[in-house]
Amino acid sequence: MKPDMFRQPVTILVGLGFPAEIRSVMDAYRHLADWPASNRDTAHSIALKACGAALRGEIEAETARGLFAAFADKHDLLAPETDVIVTSRRRHDKDPHVR
Repeated sequence: MKPDMFRQPVTILVGLGFPAEIRSVMDAYRHLADWPASNRDTAHSIALKACGAALRGEIEAETARGLFAAFADKHDLLAPETDVIVTSRRRHDKDPHVR
């Protein structure tokens, strides 16, 4: 595994709510670099600096992942867990009273 790869991807919602897996520090860095300047805040700055430090080998990729995930959570970008969606869908399909 490359040193900038995350053990587990961070799945975020992009565009019109489509999920995208952020699998590495570089993926996270690119997403943060593309974030609109008018929406940048302290969480963005911390995550961006952490990704830069991880790319330079100054901190672990998992540390940057945690800070990126915190940024994504703060901005409601984290995708819901797919097993929760599947479970909800199965419950809906089995119960004819659920609409």
